[in-house]
Amino acid sequence: MRTETIDALTAHARANPDIMLLTADLGYSVLERFAEALPAQYANVGVCEQAMVGIAAGLALSGHRVVLYSIANFPTLRCLEQLRNDVCYHALPVTVIAVGGGLAYGAQGYTHHGVEDLGIMAALPHMAVACPADPHEAVELLPQLLERRLPAYLRLGRSGEPVLHDAATPVTLERAIWLRRGADVAMLATGPILGRALAAAEALAARGISASVASFPGIRPLDEEAVREAGRTHRAVLTIEEHSVSGGLGTRVAETLLAAGLSPRFGKYGVTDALRGQIGSQSWLLDRLGPVEDHAAALL
Repeated sequence: MRTETIDALTAHARANPDIMLLTADLGYSVLERFAEALPAQYANVGVCEQAMVGIAAGLALSGHRVVLYSIANFPTLRCLEQLRNDVCYHALPVTVIAVGGGLAYGAQGYTHHGVEDLGIMAALPHMAVACPADPHEAVELLPQLLERRLPAYLRLGRSGEPVLHDAATPVTLERAIWLRRGADVAMLATGPILGRALAAAEALAARGISASVASFPGIRPLDEEAVREAGRTHRAVLTIEEHSVSGGLGTRVAETLLAAGLSPRFGKYGVTDALRGQIGSQSWLLDRLGPVEDHAAALL
């Protein structure tokens, strides 16, 4: 996913010389193609994320659109004050690309687990938050975020995520994508964990349970009408995300259902406090949460 995204960014920046890419000494084996193609639009500022955001704000105030690239927590939590005060407060065109979101860097431990980022970024003023499920979603979302000319956050996986959509599938920040329609439970997912939701739908079908599956590329803005549709037409709604069960997609979906006066049986599949002290591969950590289909069936 990150390689396809940087290729798309390189093509977009080649046609738009106001776009600059900054990194805090990360992205080796990925960003070289951009740096070699457009050296005047690239800078490695070193291991100083707070300064990187300040530099981005200055460039944005000088007429540039700036893209920041780093790993999970580093361009978000480490420099949250600078994002809040320098970028978001002034509604500047700075897009943060975080690679390795969720539990992608599972073996490095909790310091490298990006599991609070979506909720925190969505709380900042003017910030759009996108969490693509596959390379196709990522490539389609990137230019939409850049053309907003406002703060944006694009959360990517690490590498090797499978393509879950065909190339003709339309992707927009504000719209959910229904991949499967059912009647019993609606599974609303964001990010690459969508693959587990699709597999769970097949497992539920074998149990006689009819499941819908939707991808939510946008956390903010959220496709609230899709959420309301899920609540109106299904007995249960389960959100699925590689993020804390507090503050992310599940929280925003619950708020939307409550505001609409809808009360399907509701559950959230995501990272709990019990998982935060554990270290292992991404798949091993996700397996600790239990099968998605069991969580969905328990709501019925």
